[in-house]
Amino acid sequence: MDATWIITAFVVIDTLMERLGHRSDVRAKVPDSEILTIAVVAATYVGSHHERAVQIMHGCGYLSGRISVSRFNRRLHQLADWMAWIPDVLGEVFTTGDVFIIDSLPLPVCRRVRARRCRKVRGREFCGYCAAKREKFFGWRLHLVCRPYGVPVRVQMLPAGMHDLTPVHELAYGLPAGARLLGDKAYNSAADEASILAETGVRLVPVRRANMRPHAWFMDDIELRTYRHTIETVNSQLEKMGIERLYARTNAGFELKVHATLIALICTNMN
Repeated sequence: MDATWIITAFVVIDTLMERLGHRSDVRAKVPDSEILTIAVVAATYVGSHHERAVQIMHGCGYLSGRISVSRFNRRLHQLADWMAWIPDVLGEVFTTGDVFIIDSLPLPVCRRVRARRCRKVRGREFCGYCAAKREKFFGWRLHLVCRPYGVPVRVQMLPAGMHDLTPVHELAYGLPAGARLLGDKAYNSAADEASILAETGVRLVPVRRANMRPHAWFMDDIELRTYRHTIETVNSQLEKMGIERLYARTNAGFELKVHATLIALICTNMN
């Protein structure tokens, strides 16, 4: 474990909570910011295994006091709103510049053969297909908008059966006017490109298919070749953290682990 990284993650979380006036219960031996830090460290180093992360953090002397795994889980779920809110706030901080990259990755909740027995999600809308891996999966799809250095600034989790273009208008909203949003072949849609440009001033620039007319502006192809690899690196980082192999009994627990992984990714790439 990298002590500098752990301290950085704690300082980011603790500062945000303190600036917004949050105060932990005076009776708590472990403050709320340390609870969230444990979840982020678990996502980074031990595949979101909370029990192991609690033991390691306590054994290495990073915690203010002792806490059982059951109490940690209860307090973490009480702080679910903070866990979801922190990536959004950090994303707003890094929403600068004129180049952004958009992509999606699968978040399976179980093996597809067990989809009929899954209790967390049900229905055909959760049956998706990953073109990069050429395999079907059952669960959610995580849509990301990232800066070229790998920090996600917009995030949305939708059922896997929905097309990549479904959230693109909402994800483009709030980006700086005149920015380019680079995507892969799944984002080709003349109607969406025109409407996004008219509504937000952001230009959606997808990779053109072989049978399509190339981009009129030659710099679009150059930027696609220069920056598109960034999102693949981000996807690899998230996959290494185990975001595609999360285990949770409930949807709330699943979302907590997804948000913790996103905070871990931001703390890793923001330097």
